[in-house]
This record gives sequence, C-alpha cells and structure tokens, in this order.
Amino acid sequence: MPDRPTQGRTHFRGAAGDWPGQPAGGSDSGPISDEDVVDQLSAQLEVAKSLAAEHLASLQRTAADFANFKRRTAEDRERELGLASESLLRKLLVVADDFDRALDHMPAEFKGAGWIEGIVLLDRKLRALLDSEGVTPIETVGRAFDPREHEAIASVAATGRPDGEIVDEIQKGYRVRDRVLRPALVAVAGGEAGPSDTTSHTN
Repeated sequence: MPDRPTQGRTHFRGAAGDWPGQPAGGSDSGPISDEDVVDQLSAQLEVAKSLAAEHLASLQRTAADFANFKRRTAEDRERELGLASESLLRKLLVVADDFDRALDHMPAEFKGAGWIEGIVLLDRKLRALLDSEGVTPIETVGRAFDPREHEAIASVAATGRPDGEIVDEIQKGYRVRDRVLRPALVAVAGGEAGPSDTTSHTN
C-alpha cells in the first residue's frame, strides 16, 4: 500500500518548555516531576523574598535619612530664628537702659508731670514686651558672683561683706528663658581696705 501523503498534516513542535511539565532542554529531557516544580517555585520565591527585603531595607534607610534631614533643617531654622530674635532683643535692651537712666536721674520737680507719666508708661510697655519674649533680669546685689551671669568690672574693699558678693550693679543683665542674653556688669566685694581705700576726716 502506498504511503499516505503527508500534505495537509500539521506538525506542531513548540519551543522547549512550551508543554506543561516539559523542561527547557526539550522533549528529550523527559517530564518534570511535581517535586521539581515545587523546588523551582520555592527557589524563585526565596529570591523574590530576598529582593523584597533588600528593597524594603533601602526604602527604610531612605525614609530615615529624609527624617534626619527634616529634623536638622528644622533645628537649623530654629537656631537661625533664635539668633535673629536674640539680636533684636539685645537692641531693645539698649532702649531699656536709656529708660532706666532717664527715670533714675529724673529731677524731683518733674515727678508727677504728664509727660513723665508718658515716659513711665512707655517703659512699662517695653518691659511687658520683653517679659512676653521670656526676657527676665538677672539678680545681682547681695548674690554671690557667678561668671556665667555676671561680669565683674570693679572690686570694692572693706565692705564688710564676703569676698565675691555683689555689692553694686552697674548695668542690668538679662536672660532669655534658660540662656544668658546679656551678663550683668557688677562690682564685687574683695579684700580688706588698703591705704587708698580708707578716707579719714580731721576736724
């Protein structure tokens, strides 16, 4: 019997691995067992988990770096604003000093005058403004000298007070919250009187 013609037949030979269970090596390698498929899938899953963990760690580092950057930026901004604010407050202290001198040396005959009361009112408003910004005066006379808050510009002997005690305030000092804005200029007790410190009177 003559061979049947092959014309019209369709021969399908897909690429390796096209058939379920067929390995990449082609049909000659034989079918893959269920255990092999599970092992391959498990290996791929472990690789995917490892990559996901690496990406997550990278994202966490990036988020931490960004949070640190925001914190440093905020701290720098606060520090710059604080320095600008303290500089302005120091300028206001100069005005407060002028008010102190004007009121301390005001002639007695001017007391009670209307324009004097206006000056006193302005002084009170300035003090209220400083107080609202956390500016408070530094204690001086009668306290022990503290180099962190006081600057000694004179030493007074034979005061009868312990050495280092502040006996006079030359210029007020101020602190803003927990920092010294301007140290107080003071005179402190120190030592016994020498020949030049004693004044004798003869009748």
